[in-house]
Amino acid sequence: MKSASEIREEFLNFFEARGHRRVRSGSLVPHDDPTLLFTNAGMNQFKDVFLAREKRDYCRAATSQKCMRVSGKHNDLEEVGRTPRHHTFFEMLGNFSFGDYFKKEAVDFAWELCTEVYGLPAERLAASVFESDDEAYYLWKDRIGLPESRIYRLGASENFWSMGDTGPCGPCSEIHYDMGTASPAAASDGEPDPARFLEVWNLVFMQFEKDKEGKQSPLPSPSIDTGMGLERIACVLQGVQSNYDTDLFVPIIGEASRLTNVAYGEDDRSDVSLRILADHSRACAFLINDGVVPSNEGRGYVLRKILRRAIRHGKMLGTSEPFLFTLVALVAHLMKVAYPELEPSREYTSRLIKAEEGKFSSTLSSGLQLLEEMFETARKKDSSQLPGSQLFRLYDTFGFPLDLAREVAQERGFQIDENGFFQEMKKQRERARASWKGAEKAVSPVYQELAENVAASEFTGYTEMEGVEGGITAVLRDGERGDRLDAGDAGEVLLDRTPFYAEGGGQIGDTGSMETETARLQVTDTYRPIQGLHVHRVEVQQGSFAVGDEVRSSVDLERRHHTARNHTATHLLHAALQDILGEHVKQSGSLVAPDRLRFDFSHFQPVSGREIRMVEEMVNEKIRDNLELQISVRDLEAALEAGAMALFGEKYGDQVRTVSIPGFSLELCGGSHVGATGEIALFKVTHESSISAGVRRVEAVTGLGATERFLESEGALDRLSADLRVGREGVEETVQRLSDQLRETQKKLEHMQFRLARELTGDVVAEAREIGGVKVLVKRVADLDRTKLRSLADELKNKLQSGVVVLGAPINGKVGLVAMVSSDLTGRVKANELVSRIARTVRGGGGGRPDMAEAGGSDPSQLDVALEQAYAEVEAMLD
Repeated sequence: MKSASEIREEFLNFFEARGHRRVRSGSLVPHDDPTLLFTNAGMNQFKDVFLAREKRDYCRAATSQKCMRVSGKHNDLEEVGRTPRHHTFFEMLGNFSFGDYFKKEAVDFAWELCTEVYGLPAERLAASVFESDDEAYYLWKDRIGLPESRIYRLGASENFWSMGDTGPCGPCSEIHYDMGTASPAAASDGEPDPARFLEVWNLVFMQFEKDKEGKQSPLPSPSIDTGMGLERIACVLQGVQSNYDTDLFVPIIGEASRLTNVAYGEDDRSDVSLRILADHSRACAFLINDGVVPSNEGRGYVLRKILRRAIRHGKMLGTSEPFLFTLVALVAHLMKVAYPELEPSREYTSRLIKAEEGKFSSTLSSGLQLLEEMFETARKKDSSQLPGSQLFRLYDTFGFPLDLAREVAQERGFQIDENGFFQEMKKQRERARASWKGAEKAVSPVYQELAENVAASEFTGYTEMEGVEGGITAVLRDGERGDRLDAGDAGEVLLDRTPFYAEGGGQIGDTGSMETETARLQVTDTYRPIQGLHVHRVEVQQGSFAVGDEVRSSVDLERRHHTARNHTATHLLHAALQDILGEHVKQSGSLVAPDRLRFDFSHFQPVSGREIRMVEEMVNEKIRDNLELQISVRDLEAALEAGAMALFGEKYGDQVRTVSIPGFSLELCGGSHVGATGEIALFKVTHESSISAGVRRVEAVTGLGATERFLESEGALDRLSADLRVGREGVEETVQRLSDQLRETQKKLEHMQFRLARELTGDVVAEAREIGGVKVLVKRVADLDRTKLRSLADELKNKLQSGVVVLGAPINGKVGLVAMVSSDLTGRVKANELVSRIARTVRGGGGGRPDMAEAGGSDPSQLDVALEQAYAEVEAMLD
């Protein structure tokens, strides 16, 4: 039996032997493509090649591409685990032709691989073609020899492929394998019986580009894009009926079965949960490795949803402790041959998921409690249906799935409003799509037209930066192409040769000047609105500049050199963090400017002061060593084999620039750098913080900036020494002593304020009003923080024994509210609802549990009104 690893390798070897370049998988996070949330097909990384916006030094390629289908047109999430074929994460084997071969060769290659390499019986293969594609039909009939009874003409929904709402598209031809699991040879409507025939390979004949209006325009060169799901072909070649029974999933399902103590294959419901655990653990491992972290928007929202879905299915199987992190670690081990990058980040990934599991366990319990409250509310309204909007809030806020809500509702004799739920789901998807798509500025058509019709700029800025001669190839004013710019104008200029570095890789764009004998302009920024387009933002100071003019360009050298110091320091920082914190550290964002650097990276906890000091010492040691940088251009695969770090989400060509700091750092990088590390002079971290779950940020300065930081610190120390009237060596001890005294004094003051509040409310229990047989105590207090306010409310509730307590206090110009309800009354009066209602009066909000809740507000002038309102709200709840 062929293993999945062998199947993957045979595919790539087959096409390599036929002139295809083996190209590594792109990231799951598409680079510079605002139309996609995740990479969902093998062709995504070649999109600009199909559209003739980018050229490669090869015209044939083969890949095994990591893919995710959890959003938009291609969304398989709800089917995962319930069918034998659907997955969130999967691998897509593909071969590609960029204006080289077309339909005939694609069909020949596919038939040869299927029948001669994989050994599939010809009599068990069928093909489908687009209904009007006679060429493809007769290739299968006359060239391959398939009988007409096994060639199907199908409509656009089945045999016309597009990567999304816009982009490359074309008719396709699918290869189907007869699994022999159904009696009829084909469905009655002329389509292959899906219960019998399994689609294993899709040959897409890329011929068109679709725009936002749905118009299809011919591509510059007809091309080939094929996709064969590794999981599906493994299912066929390993002789099993489900993808989940292949060696890609069996070890993970087995471990999930062991961890949950639930046997696989004995119960349909638990089998679905075990399959979901296997699928989702794979997705989580690869998403986190590609730099995605759980969050409440965009890609992070999808990851969190997948994580919580898996955790919930673990709970359904009876787990009480975190366990999913173990499965994700197993995925890294199982896939390390094909994806060795998973192994170094395994610990980081496991810890991130374990932390998410711990957080979600409590919210899941809260979700169940809220569901019970929804049942109670429905009963009071004499309704047998739960509102869809509330069910979606339960799903969206707590990750509480609809199918579980449906199951619990059926047990209670209730129905659910599924239409209302899915209407809210649609709105959420539109908001989520806007949150990531809106973050990307759409590329103006003028830049697309320039990329297609104006020759790319030759960049000289690594070696030539002053007086570089070049010609103006295009001029833009107010976003439109023009012929010239005159004195006082602002616009954009493209050159055939330029020394200006365009913003990229975290490094900001160069500034400087262009001039002729009679004219001069200032370059204020340089950037790339689209791959391959080098655009200079300019302001004309004197004279005129027109298309065709020859200019002399000079970069602001001082600014560039400061930037180069910080870029090389960023490489040193990256390597030092990996050495001190672990190999899981990966760059997830950066800023390289003349005055500072900022570096975002994956890490699961704050970087301690000791670790920061170790990083600083290591980086400054390499600076003192004055190591000479070695910069070269080499093949991408050779660079990666040499250990060069590649950044997730970045798009690399076949030839890449490597920057080596000998014995310490090797990265793929197109930025500007110093000649030797000694030019950096000094490195100092200025700040360390968290920017999201599992991602930290370090900010630093170098050179003159680090020196100024040192002088500022020295000045501050001298001023403290003078103010405290102690020597410099005694400042730290004195400040610590004064700080301890201040904390102790603050504690005493808070204790006295609490005692005073207790004494003032000593007899206040007698003031409690009785409403509907329930004691209700509402009181305004002063000079208490939230903690003391909560403690006082708890004491008063205990004194009442049975009743409701509401306390309010002005706190630092705002309002603090606490509501507590004795346990015997929470079925009638809920503290969280009560405090939320009165908080609106003080322009605030809050929440909590039925027995204890807190709120804040911004309008202390309405505190007394809100407290008086509490009596009316309790009465309304009791009624």
